[in-house]
Amino acid sequence: MKTIAVIDDDVYIGNMLEELLTKEGYRVLRAYSGTEALLLLARQRPDLVLLDRMLPGLQGDEILPRITGIPVIVLSAKADTGGKVQLLLRGAADYITKPFDTAELLARITVQLRGAAAGQAQTLIFGDLAVDTLSHSVEVGGKPVHLTKTEYAILKRLMLSPSQVVTKTGMLELIALDTPDCTESSLKVHVANLRRKLRGQGEREYIEAVWGIGYKLYEE
Repeated sequence: MKTIAVIDDDVYIGNMLEELLTKEGYRVLRAYSGTEALLLLARQRPDLVLLDRMLPGLQGDEILPRITGIPVIVLSAKADTGGKVQLLLRGAADYITKPFDTAELLARITVQLRGAAAGQAQTLIFGDLAVDTLSHSVEVGGKPVHLTKTEYAILKRLMLSPSQVVTKTGMLELIALDTPDCTESSLKVHVANLRRKLRGQGEREYIEAVWGIGYKLYEE
């Protein structure tokens, strides 16, 4: 039985998560503050941590670097791109914004546990679209899609926040470490090429342009 630590000071959300996870066959540990979380993790080693970003005492941002070798999914009402990027760069395996869809959360938990069990980096899944962050490979319906470095970086960042719109400026900030040569003027061309390649394999649109704002994954 896999064990998941729920670190959240909101009793209602914590109870809801515990009930949900227990029904799915997980063992659940609870902590309500940053300090309590560190004490809990010193005594027991869960298979995955659900970490609220805003906690009394030590906050999630401060606790995250102290959690090693365990996948951490950050849960937060904050959707600011800068904060999300920093948490992902500091070791978070995934980031999901409150309020969240429970089915999506369970799917992300499954992906992280599967990756951890294999000792591999995470595989990002969206419908029949899969991105392996270890090999940098992309598949649509099991068929490989060959992307440039910039196209891969764009797709990966969209897959990390599949239900959210990523602004053009936010996208450039998110992919800067992977592909610093992408500029605002070239971003549209890279996205167009990426959409064409994915559509060629899956015969449908996977990326939606949100006029005047940015891009998101297309949800049918």
